[in-house]
Formats: sequence, C-alpha cells, structure tokens
Amino acid sequence: MRDIHIDKVVVHMGVGESGEKLVKAENIMKTITKQTPIRSVAKMTQPAFNIRKGAPIGCKVTLRGKPAQDFINTALTIVNKTIFESQFDKSGNFSFGVEEHTDFPGMSYDPQIGIFGMDVNVVLERNGIRITRRRMQQKKLPEKQRVKKEDAIAFLKKEYSVEVR
Repeated sequence: MRDIHIDKVVVHMGVGESGEKLVKAENIMKTITKQTPIRSVAKMTQPAFNIRKGAPIGCKVTLRGKPAQDFINTALTIVNKTIFESQFDKSGNFSFGVEEHTDFPGMSYDPQIGIFGMDVNVVLERNGIRITRRRMQQKKLPEKQRVKKEDAIAFLKKEYSVEVR
C-alpha cells in the first residue's frame, strides 16, 4: 500500500492558434504518443495575441499504464534524466518541458512542419486513493497515504535514476 506508481501522464502542446499549425501539432503528438489527441480551448480572450475565448489553441493526450511508463522513460532521457526540485508540487506531482519534438526517436525535422515543444505533467499516487473518488462512503485520504514531494523525489531516483537538483 506504500508503493508509489504513476497514475497518469498528460502531454500538452500549446500552439496559440487554430488551423493548419494546430493540425500539424496534433499529427506530431499522435506519432509520438500513439494516441489521438484532443483539442484544448482558450479560457479567456487575449486581444494582444488574437486569441478569443473558446478557440482551439492546443492539444493534449493522457497516458496511463504501460504507455505512460514508456513515454516517461523516453521523455526523461531527452532531458538527460535531470529535474529541478522546483518542478515538483507539494502533492508529489511534477512537470517538465521538452523543447523540440525532434528529440524523440523516429522524429526528424521537416521545414514544412517546424518545431514544436511540449509540456509533460506526471501524477503520482499510492494505492488506496479510491476512497476519495468513490461514490459511496467517500472519505479523506489519510496523511500517511498521500504522496509528498520527498516521496516523489525518492521514487524517481530509485525507479528512473533521475538526478534532482
């Protein structure tokens, strides 16, 4: 019950505009993650950037299970297995960015497409989290069962040989 595991990995690509550029980003994400991405929309209007509320401006994919672990292995290798302590939150989740999609294996630079970066968000949890999500007899998660920042850092060092600065 004390073992930590990866609940999900959310990969997000913010393009800033809809149209052909967004379609290219979706195709790249589909190739990298082997899943169909969904579009994310703007929450508010930004006239300076020509963005209006409700317009699609990015895409994201949620990975779980074995595909999530495989993606994390690849993504951490791209960032040289180095993560800063400031990239963790108090719940043990962490995020990092990949600057270029061309760093992934099998991807190459194409002048027609350009270069896209992506954000990777990893959610860690322990078994027993279901008591907070179930419908009947829902309860708070005990403090000892919650994943803390220190636990997440130890997990990454042990499982993925990550250096935390």
